[in-house]
Amino acid sequence: MSADAQTNTNSAAEPANPSVAGWRMWIPVAVMMTCSWLSYIDRQALVVLSPMILKDTGLSTASYGDALSVFSIVYMIANPLWGSLLDYVGLRIGMLAAVSIWTLASASHAWVGGFLGFAAARALLGFGEGATFPGGLRTAAESLPVDQQSRGMGISYSGASLGSVFAPLVITPIALKWGWHAAFLVTGALGLMWLAVWWAIARPPLLRPAQEKKRMVPWPNMLERRFWLLVAGMGLGGAALGPTLNLCPIYLNRVLGVSQAELGRILWIPAVCWEFGYYFWGWINDRYVRENPRPVRLYILFAILALPLALVTRTNSRIVALALFSWAMFIAVAFIVTSLHLSARAYPREDRGLVAGIGSGAWSAVVAILLPIYGRWFDRQLYGLTFVSLSVIPIIGTTLWWWIGRTSDNRASAAAA
Repeated sequence: MSADAQTNTNSAAEPANPSVAGWRMWIPVAVMMTCSWLSYIDRQALVVLSPMILKDTGLSTASYGDALSVFSIVYMIANPLWGSLLDYVGLRIGMLAAVSIWTLASASHAWVGGFLGFAAARALLGFGEGATFPGGLRTAAESLPVDQQSRGMGISYSGASLGSVFAPLVITPIALKWGWHAAFLVTGALGLMWLAVWWAIARPPLLRPAQEKKRMVPWPNMLERRFWLLVAGMGLGGAALGPTLNLCPIYLNRVLGVSQAELGRILWIPAVCWEFGYYFWGWINDRYVRENPRPVRLYILFAILALPLALVTRTNSRIVALALFSWAMFIAVAFIVTSLHLSARAYPREDRGLVAGIGSGAWSAVVAILLPIYGRWFDRQLYGLTFVSLSVIPIIGTTLWWWIGRTSDNRASAAAA
């Protein structure tokens, strides 16, 4: 059997750690949720404060978009790298190293003021944060039974949206009172606190005992169909999440006149929808997608539901615009959770970090391409073109996902005949 055809045959009855049951088996997942929460507090500090920082430093939106793109490019490379490293060295040491790196990077934003400084800080931040989602998926695999792992993954990942909820509420008051530099020092202090908690809990019995170390670091095989299914489903299907998250504050500020202080009071709303998406779509996958390796109709539904984002520029209402941004993020999460769920079944359990690394890396690659383009379109006030194109990308991703997987469908039909 080829590697491409190999599937993960773990059953839903696979036990969790024998000595841990009930709510205690969710502790590692909860701590990884705080890890993804911290990662988005750190990365969203720049986004939330972008109107203030751009005004203070004189950076253009294009330069701002380029700095964000640097993060995305490094993050794209770091995700599969950290996914492989976590599968090789283990969760405990790998996550300690990664979070230490990005804590230093987050605090370093306080001492930069130009494009090169922000780009360097974002690059180091992107490298460290590349471990976040591979660590979350691997933690769910090492602490929960198979039939609860999609929900565990959703909880681990949901800290990202919680971070986006808290970032404007926490970061904005600090920046308004003490300046935007102080906000980044606070994020660095939070990172040190998380490292202490992780050191205390990341060990048996809460996690499965470490398996024998692999002889070499696993790496993605780009010749496999399952690799490109994940790229199309998560990278393109979920693409709207990144640009919507990063450009929403600037659009609301420049086009609809929402002030920096007002942004601090309302930017949690799209993040709540993003947060709810992880729980909702994780539950949907565990309950309804578990036995279906090719949910084509579900992907088509997701693509259709992503289209309303194109209507953002058709309204002058702040409430309607915010609702459309929120909906776009909720649907983007549907692509992300479903694609990871399907891919986690297609790869062996010991490669779960690699799976999350491939998916997050693909998503970051798409965002790295889009953000500089959209930043320049924003400078030229091409808002309609930005959001229409962003609403169409999930259709492209769904089409590619179906086309890449059609060989499997044909083989299944021939076998049944």
